[in-house]
Amino acid sequence: MIISPGRRFVFVHIPKTGGTALTLALEARAMKDDILIGDTPKARARRGRVKGLKAAGRLWKHSTLADIDGLLGPDDLAAMFCFTLVRNPWDRAVSYYHWLRDQGFAHPAVGLAKALDFSCFLNHAQTRTAFRLWPAAAYLRDRTGQDRCRLFARLEHLDSDLAPLETHLGFRLTPLKRSNESERGRDWRLFYSDRDAALIAEDCAEDIARFGYRFDPDTSPG
Repeated sequence: MIISPGRRFVFVHIPKTGGTALTLALEARAMKDDILIGDTPKARARRGRVKGLKAAGRLWKHSTLADIDGLLGPDDLAAMFCFTLVRNPWDRAVSYYHWLRDQGFAHPAVGLAKALDFSCFLNHAQTRTAFRLWPAAAYLRDRTGQDRCRLFARLEHLDSDLAPLETHLGFRLTPLKRSNESERGRDWRLFYSDRDAALIAEDCAEDIARFGYRFDPDTSPG
């Protein structure tokens, strides 16, 4: 997450949406008073500043707008350009599963991914509940439940979708350099049975409808 009072923006980093690449591009032009929360180089260098801050929720890489209540007042937040990245849910689920399997920390989702194959992981009640409870909009709601997002930029169409942000900032961010890429194959469709593809369509229906995603990426709108 990045909170920039000087440039009047808040970047909310939804997990497994390609946000690290955008974070690095924004950090390259960071202002002195920017609050950088995460594990990128400048965020680590400024970690001491974050420790002294008090907020309603946890301050970490994937904080929500509700989490940072207290760092910004309602009027300040309303004046901010709040934005995030989103990703095709079928692709994101594959990325999430393989990322979890590479982790060494103790977390229920990590244990689940290490113990189960991809299909069983998707069909597990814990995974299904998480996908249903956390559509993209849930990360961009303030403490009152109001959606404050000015821009949902699709990872698949960054050159066009980031244009409003670049206009707000007054400088270009694209093309972004890829970061944190996994070793898995690029065609995520190969990981799915018809039944499992339908499962994601059901559990991630809000994001699929809102952002026009399809199982076949060739049919996603540009």
